[in-house]
Order: sequence, then structure tokens, then C-alpha cells
Amino acid sequence: MTRAVLAGGSGFIGGILADRLREDGYDLIRIGRNGPDVRWGDAAAIRDAVDGAELVVNLAGKSVNCRYTDTNRQELLRSRTETTRELAEAIAEAAHPPKLWLNASTATIYRYAMDGPQTESSGQLGEGFSVDIAKAWEREFFGPELPDTRRVALRMAIVLGDGPATGMLVNLARFGLGGPQLDHGWFGHRRYRGIGEHASGSGAAPAHNSAGRQMFSWIHVADVVHAIEFIRDHEEIEGPVNLSTPNPSDNRTLMRELRAAVGMPFGLPAPRAILEPAMWLLRTEPELVLKSRWVAPERLVDAGFEFAYPELRPAIQQVVNG
Repeated sequence: MTRAVLAGGSGFIGGILADRLREDGYDLIRIGRNGPDVRWGDAAAIRDAVDGAELVVNLAGKSVNCRYTDTNRQELLRSRTETTRELAEAIAEAAHPPKLWLNASTATIYRYAMDGPQTESSGQLGEGFSVDIAKAWEREFFGPELPDTRRVALRMAIVLGDGPATGMLVNLARFGLGGPQLDHGWFGHRRYRGIGEHASGSGAAPAHNSAGRQMFSWIHVADVVHAIEFIRDHEEIEGPVNLSTPNPSDNRTLMRELRAAVGMPFGLPAPRAILEPAMWLLRTEPELVLKSRWVAPERLVDAGFEFAYPELRPAIQQVVNG
């Protein structure tokens, strides 16, 4: 039986992907902090898992749905770079390295954009904490010489599905708080300062008068899984790939569609002055809803990928209603 290795697949994307890989006939081995098959840190077991595998998918990384304390900042970086490094070392030592390694990345690697979409060929990388993590993550992934393994970094936009980010937005809409999130100037802090040996940015907290028009690039979880299968079957695809619908929304439209899906006729707007203390109570960060992410899936579209959920309204309705 053909083997696939799924690393860090304990989240909602990993669970759906694991089921799909088994349906596709793979003998699945899973790597995680507690297994279930192989644990991080066990170099020999990781090498044995990837040796002879056809496919490796790494989704490991602490959830960004947290407060950027110094401890969490370091763990967000470590959980991505160290796991990627462990896999790279295992693949380098394998007698029969995998044909394909897909590694999670993030569309947050691009700059704050309201003037046009960021593509793999022409997009501009940003600065600051989240971007530095993404860059370090991809350096660990693409850095080593692995001539027998095709590598693809999955630069994922916000994934709509049964996950924490979607759940937070749906709950805001249900409780009458589903108006636009409005950025503006705020008291200075340094939680978003750069990190690592290539730290970037001024360290100041960014603020933009977006009026709720910050872009919201997204992808339905079903299309994430479909894209992984599509990339597997199209050997010409390698390097960074944007996983995002070709039809992004803006924040105002997103919140309006969420309100409609849950049957809430109104939604109070949330300026940063309200978001900052609210997100402090929820132990998460305003950046998750205030950064303008405008990403286009140039490589997938050029290769002929067809999205099951290209438009926001059907995707939101499926997520809310099942």
C-alpha cells in the first residue's frame, strides 16, 4: 500500500485531510507531539516514516488564535521552524525520499494590501512579526538540498470551516456584534515587532484607517484538501502556491454575509478602540481581522484548478448550515 505521512494534523484541516488520504488508499502515518504514530523529536522514527513514502504533508504549528505574549511569540516561531527542520533532516537521510513534500505556510507573508492582489509571481512580502515567522518557516522548508523531493509551500489564506477563526466570526454575527471591524490609530505596543535573526519592521503597532474595507482573502476547507490532491497530481507545480479563492471579499461584505447566514438583521461595528480590549479578554489579536490580506491564486488558476467554493456566500452558508 502507498504510504503518506501527515505531520501536525490534529486541527480541523488535518482531520479532514487524514480521512481523504485514507479514502485515496494511502497507508497513513501521523506525526505529532503525542503521536499517534510518531512523535516529534524522535529522529529515527521520523526518518523511517518518510523513507519510502510517496507524500508528506506538514501542517504543524501553534494556532495563531492566541495573544502575542513573549512566550507565545517564541512558540509560534519554534513550532513551525523546528518541525519543518526535523522533516527536512529526515528526508535528507532517507534512502528512498518522498516524491512530494507539502508544507503549510501562510498568505500573511504578503504585505498589507488594499491596492491590488498579491500573487506568487508579483506579490510583495511584508514586514513585522507574522511575516517574519512565515519567512523563517519557508527558509527552513526550501533551504536544504533535497533533489529527489518536489516541494510546495501552501500559502493559505483564512480557511473557512469548522475551525477557531470561522467560529469566532460566526459567533460575533450571532450575538449582534457582526458589523465591520474598523481600524484606526491606537496606543503603541510592540507585540507585532519582528522576530528571529532576520527581524523586520519598525516594531510599532500598525494602524490603517481602513473603514472596514480591509481585504479578506479566504478559502473553503474542502478546496484546501482538493488543492492538495490537485498539486499531488500536477508534477509541474512546485515552490510557493497561494491557497485562496480567486474572489476575495472585504471585511464589510464578509460580516454582512455572516449576518445573513445566521439570521441576524443588525451588527454593531467594532472600531479598534473596542476590539483591543475585547481581543485582550478573548486572549487573541486584532491583527487577525484588521490586516488587509489580498491574495490571488495565480498558480492554481493557471494550472486549471476548479474551486468547489469560489464565491463567499455559498461558502459561508455551507459552514453555518452544514
